[in-house]
Formats: sequence, structure tokens, C-alpha cells
Amino acid sequence: MSKRLIYSLIALIAICATTLYATRNDFGLGRNMEIMVNLMRAVSTDYVDSLDSDKIMRHAADGIMRNLDPYCTYLSEEEMKEFRTLTTGKYGGIGAVIRQDSNVVRIAEPYKGSPADKAGLKIGDKIVAIDGKSAVGMKTNEVSDMLRGEPNTTVKVTVETILDGSRQEHKIRRERISIPSIGYADYVAPGVGYILHSDFTDDCYTEMRTAIETLKSRGKLEKLILDYRSNGGGVLQSAVKVLSLFVPKGTMVVEMKGRGKGESKRFTTEYEPLLPNIPLVVLIGENSASAAEIVSGALQDLDRAVLIGSRSYGKGLVQSTVPLGFGSFGKITTAKYYIPSGRCIQAMRYTNEGRAQSVPDSLIGEFRTAAGRKVYDGGGIMPDSKVDAEYVSAFAATLYLMGIIDDFGDEYYRKNPELQIDPKSFSITEDDYKEFCTLVQSRDIPYKSDSRIAVEKLRKALEKERYNNSELLGAMKAIEQNLKDDKMSNLVTFKSDIIRTINADIALRYCYSTGRTANGLMHDKGIEAALAMLADSTRMHHILTHQDTTRK
Repeated sequence: MSKRLIYSLIALIAICATTLYATRNDFGLGRNMEIMVNLMRAVSTDYVDSLDSDKIMRHAADGIMRNLDPYCTYLSEEEMKEFRTLTTGKYGGIGAVIRQDSNVVRIAEPYKGSPADKAGLKIGDKIVAIDGKSAVGMKTNEVSDMLRGEPNTTVKVTVETILDGSRQEHKIRRERISIPSIGYADYVAPGVGYILHSDFTDDCYTEMRTAIETLKSRGKLEKLILDYRSNGGGVLQSAVKVLSLFVPKGTMVVEMKGRGKGESKRFTTEYEPLLPNIPLVVLIGENSASAAEIVSGALQDLDRAVLIGSRSYGKGLVQSTVPLGFGSFGKITTAKYYIPSGRCIQAMRYTNEGRAQSVPDSLIGEFRTAAGRKVYDGGGIMPDSKVDAEYVSAFAATLYLMGIIDDFGDEYYRKNPELQIDPKSFSITEDDYKEFCTLVQSRDIPYKSDSRIAVEKLRKALEKERYNNSELLGAMKAIEQNLKDDKMSNLVTFKSDIIRTINADIALRYCYSTGRTANGLMHDKGIEAALAMLADSTRMHHILTHQDTTRK
């Protein structure tokens, strides 16, 4: 076994055992560390077949982390590159999302202004070669690895164009790509701004401030909607900075409590607020987590904003990255965070075997906002006004995942390459939808409705248990015949769902990701509820001063 492997393992075990050492300062820790290293050495040198030392390391690390919680993980040197991209939103590359399509990889989205965009790459273009090497048969991760690289280096990308199938070679200079945290910012009604905040990277405070300043330059910003429904969190300190835009300087917005030295800390806002009094609505949902819950929860605890949507995810655990040597790190849960009311919104408890358990009702605590409203811990952030999350139908999702909607979008773009659209109002025509239906009819769609699956299960159960009653079997047959889940019936039943999905796909092709977002806002129930709330100042005042949230 290599010294690098041994030292890395020792460091990992030492880090994981640090918190135990505070209460168990005994011989056991050192003994078990030595046993583990000896075991790995014996397996590496004496096992009948040769073994990959990196894989042994991975298995050992995964075994240690598995019994903690799902957020603890070992990150190899290669994995740290992706982790840094997630936390910084930056990487070196051409700036394009790619997707698998059978045995080729296609451009799924070039970021606006990126090297890929400036080179003229379009959604649907097939990547057939990279630096002269055929890309046919490659997976997306392989293509991604070849496209990424140090800024200012060049890569030759040969594509088969979506418009006419011709092959074009592009010599593209890689740049430092910055994935924006603010996906969209615009007015959704007179005086009402809307900001889609997707994640909490290091630069998101600057981006949020710029978005607000841009809105103010375009009109009179009187009210604001913040959308955190798809925000899975990120850097805690960035959440504190974002909160400083809306609450007084020096406000305590989150507290971290951990066992290790330096893991307990109170965070207060450091800047004067940009929008201290503007009426504010925050949209949350089941995908709002971590730093997104810190912002939305703190604004609720401080009675600064009305929260609309559904219960958030419930992640109140803080992870720290600890260097283990040779470019590898351990991402370990070191603390829990508590928002201004004193509550921790962590929804799951983890046993020392890593099993997840919901916080029982008997342990849910009651807390008070600044105005005295009741709020609760142990189950995420509960909204002040509930609006059920919207989901695309399973049939529409199947069409999208099979690439049929992409195929239709490709053909639509081929026919209308110079089309100018307004994404806020764009929709395909009835004739367009008829063409789409014809395309679907030509494909084999492996889709069954939940109703048909349930009926088929019931029929099998009846046959297994030998219920041969002719009347019962006749009733079953009648139910199956009356189920309307064939392709044409589904194209009628889920028409509005499918059209919205197609519209978003086409808006992306002509107007980038901001166009897709703008198009989706047209029929967004959360936005409608937020606008209605902001229009009713009496109701907002009552919620912020008197209304308690529900426990679960």
C-alpha cells in the first residue's frame, strides 16, 4: 500500500474521530486507527488478487461516512474540482450544457455570451469530434471532461449542425465560466419586481444587489418577489449577505452551534440594507434547502416577508470541508444552524448507523417571531400561505425524457431559424400541436397511467387468488376498456401541460434560459398568489403581525 493512501486514511479517521475525542480521550481512538491501517495494509498486500489502492481508499472512506448522515462524504482530488464549481459557480470551459442522445452528445444550451455562444453553437448541434478525436459513442461526462480546461486554452469542436446537417469545426478559446446565481430578474406587474435566485455561491450577494439595482433603473420598484423554490442552498455566509439587503445592519440572522472548537458562531448583517421596507414575498417549496431556508426562515422570523408555497426541505445541518492531504477533502457535518426565533428547521434525525428518522411530533418545539407569531422547528420552513407545488404530468415528463419534445423543438427551429419571439407571450399554434401529435403517434411510448397499473395489479391478484366470478371479471374488463390512457387520449388530457413544456423548450432556443423562465411565469400559480398577496396590504399586515404557522 502506498504511503499516500495510508496517510490519507489516517487523516480521514483522525478528522472523523475528533469530536469523539472531546468526550473519549482514551487509548481506544489510537488503537482503532492503528488497526484500520494494519487491516488495509494486509488486504492490499496479502489478498489473493491485486487491488486498486484508490478503490480501497474510497470503500474505507465511504464506510466511515455511511454511518453519519447523507451530507458527509469523502471528496477525492478529482471530485473536489466539481465541488468547487458548485460552491463558486465557476469553471474553465466553453460554457454549454450538453445532453445524451443515443450514441451522440448534443448541445442542450449554450450560455448567453459564452465561448460556445460566440462560436455559433446551437441547441441540437451534434458534437462529433473534439480536438480531432471522434466523440461518437462518448458519454456526456467524457465529452464534458474534454471540453473543460484552463482558461485561455483552445479546443477544436466539430459539430453536425441542427439547421442543415453540415459539419463545422470551431476553434474555441476556453474562458472562466461563471454560472449565474440569479437566473432571472424583471417586472411581473407594474411596480412588482421578481428575482429567481437559484443557488448561494460566493458571488450571489453581488449578483442579487446588481439585479435589484437593475430593476430600480428600469422602473419604480415598489414590491418584490423572491423565488427560492428551486434553490438547494450553498454557502451560509452568502445567505447572511443576501439578508443584509432587506434587514437592518447588525441584525442577528443565523447562529451556528457545533461541538468542535470554533464551530459555534452568531452571524449578523454587516451592510446597510438596500431595500429595508419594501413589501416582500418569498416563494418556497420542497426543493428550498439549507441557505435558502436560512434566508426565507430568517425573513419569516423577523416578520420581514410573507412566505408563500409549500413546506421547505428541512436541512439545518452545516458542513465543513476538511483537508486530508494530496488534494482530497472530507465534507463533514460540524454544526446545526438556528434562525432568529431560535428554531432549527432540520427535518430528519440520523442515528449513529446513518438511518434517517423524522422528528416526532412530541419533540417539535414552539418558537416566536419578532412580532410574537408561533413558528415551529423540526420540519422545514412552513409557509404563511400555502400554494401546492405544480408538477408536470407523468405523460408530459415521459415525452420530455424520451427526447420527443427536443426533437420537435429541433424541427421547429430548422423551419424558423430567423423567428423573433416575445418569450413572455409566446405559444405554439394549434397547427404546431397537431404536428407534435403526429410525431408522438410515430413513436413507441412506454407509458402506463397509475390507474392502468393499479387495474393490472388488481387483475393479477384476482387471478392469483382464483376469483373466477364472471360478474367481477366483467367489471374489471369494463374498467380497462374505459380507461383513457392511450397516446391520443393523453395528448388531449394533458394538452396544456405538454404545450407549456414545448413552449419553454422553444423559448430557450430563441431567448436563452431567461426566455424559458419568462415563458414559464405566464401560468405560474405561485407568482399569481404572490401578486394577489402584494395587492392586499391588509392581509399582508395581518399575516406579519398575528398569523401563526401550522406545525406540520
